[in-house]
Amino acid sequence: MESTVSVVLEPAGPAELPFEELYRACARDVYAYVASLLRDRAASEDVTSQAFERALRRQGSFDVRRGTQRAWLFAIARNAALDELRRRRRTVALVAEPHDVAATGDADEEAALRSATVRAALAGLDARDRELIALKFHAGLGPAEIAGVLGISPTNASTRVHRAVTRLREACHASA
Repeated sequence: MESTVSVVLEPAGPAELPFEELYRACARDVYAYVASLLRDRAASEDVTSQAFERALRRQGSFDVRRGTQRAWLFAIARNAALDELRRRRRTVALVAEPHDVAATGDADEEAALRSATVRAALAGLDARDRELIALKFHAGLGPAEIAGVLGISPTNASTRVHRAVTRLREACHASA
């Protein structure tokens, strides 16, 4: 009698996007995040490119059990941006929005005034708060993903983001 071998497959976790799809889905957000850290369009383009090159080379290191591909990619982008800042030997100065993202072409004066108020309020926040806001709103990351990027607990990330947004709100109302 022949013995039969049965193969048991482990249930698949969240689907991992092919690299090209990951690039298409995240390139603009990664650029916006990096630009908010560097405040330099050309350097932001270079660092975004470097981040995707690093991600492509390190595809095998992605582990779905440690978080999403998006969070993994933003952690790589953050490290590339910090490498650039260290290379420049200057203090990180974050902005509210990258110039091309901020240019909406909207003729509405009220919307322009709100945008200017938010940019001014963001400029008054410290660098850590600006980075948290950039990760939340430019990158679209949730607390667990922000935690993975910054190397802190999800609870800590959630608390820090909440406090940063509260300070931003207060600064917006103070300048209004």
